[in-house]
Amino acid sequence: MKRPIENYHALRLSALAEKLTKNNFDVHLAENSQAAVNIVINKIVPALAPQTIAWGGSMTFMDSGIASAITALGPKIINAKEEGISKEEKIERLRAAMTADLYFTGTNAVTQAGQLVNLDMVGNRVGALTFGPREVVVLIGQNKLVPDLETAMRRIKDYAAPANAMRLDMKTPCAKTGVCMDCTSPQRICNTWTITEKAFPPKRIKVILICEDLGL
Repeated sequence: MKRPIENYHALRLSALAEKLTKNNFDVHLAENSQAAVNIVINKIVPALAPQTIAWGGSMTFMDSGIASAITALGPKIINAKEEGISKEEKIERLRAAMTADLYFTGTNAVTQAGQLVNLDMVGNRVGALTFGPREVVVLIGQNKLVPDLETAMRRIKDYAAPANAMRLDMKTPCAKTGVCMDCTSPQRICNTWTITEKAFPPKRIKVILICEDLGL
């Protein structure tokens, strides 16, 4: 068989797509980042015609190229990550993002049963996923798939959270050691867990499964 690794991940994501669909998510499969961009630009955005678009701090969203493609479309962008804005303005934009027509985010992990598992610092990302924006798009690289909830939470605590703390230059023990210390640091990024078992209302959350390693 040619390209066995690619075929392995494609089969795994195809099985995951069936589970997510049964859980009321609107699921799309993308063979790579460019295919994910095409799904967003040619299918999702035209169908929804959003007036406002926002996003959380997702490496997958940025690295896939979707962020660059979105900014060229024309809708108003609520960007809380813009350089040079004050902390007060950032918070106001995070609040405004909760009322966006379309919100983009990633996920820390997704189980084989089709559950999205996330751990947040501020809570804006998980807040938007749960309620607020009219429609949400979750971008998921093949590296985020895990067997079950226990593995998902271990992945987040043992890998995603420390790595993100390092990426964001947080002054936390895990940023120095790479190991979760269940700290009380003022800059602790592990504050709010969410487990999204089903999308409600049905298909409000659109999931794009991407056959690439993306994000942490």
